[in-house]
Amino acid sequence: MSYLTGKERDQYVRTMFTRIAHRYDLLNRLMTFGQDVCWRREAIRHLEIKPQSVVIDLGSGTGDIALEITHKHPDVLVVAIDFTPEMIYVGKNRPGGDTVHWLITDVQYLPFANKSVTSVISGFLLRNVPDIDRILAEHHRVLVIGGRVVSLDTTPPCNNMLRPILEFYLHRVIPFLGKLVAGEGEAYAYLSHSTEGFLSAETLAERFRQAGFTGVKFVRRMLGIVGIHWGEKKHH
Repeated sequence: MSYLTGKERDQYVRTMFTRIAHRYDLLNRLMTFGQDVCWRREAIRHLEIKPQSVVIDLGSGTGDIALEITHKHPDVLVVAIDFTPEMIYVGKNRPGGDTVHWLITDVQYLPFANKSVTSVISGFLLRNVPDIDRILAEHHRVLVIGGRVVSLDTTPPCNNMLRPILEFYLHRVIPFLGKLVAGEGEAYAYLSHSTEGFLSAETLAERFRQAGFTGVKFVRRMLGIVGIHWGEKKHH
């Protein structure tokens, strides 16, 4: 689970998302009380998308972010990237799926030239990758000067009076919903463990800065267990 590293982690995550692809969107809505839609829209706003942009959505899954961008910005080229064919299959068959360019590949090795992409966005990706620094370096490499990066992901609960409630939600409610709706309690237990084992919002912001991004900021949502980070590429 969350203790796995390298190729073992990649394989576990790919297999898990393959199993839950058919119920992924429904469970997202249930687990977040529908707020995940709002978070994705907020994340997209931080991209500050301009006409004729090229946007890549990394770890796109079934394409929630990619489809939202093409709906709001029909003149923008959007490439949705994921390494799970089953998730992309679901996304392609959603309404508007033909407005997005779909690509099955590993986000650690993006098939784009240096400085060829206007914006990079990801939703619930970074906590699942084996090497965050490599991923962020790839973000920086493919972005044009002035290009923007945004990440939406879960983040560990803060040490405050809400923590016991959030831990109950992570370790009891989410796996229960996963088992009830998709028959996959283990997969959603992974979500909880990977959230608690992930970098704090402050530490992730610092990793963005170390990767070369400037103006890095973040906000917390859902009582602090969801974070939206953004920044800009100002130099080579």
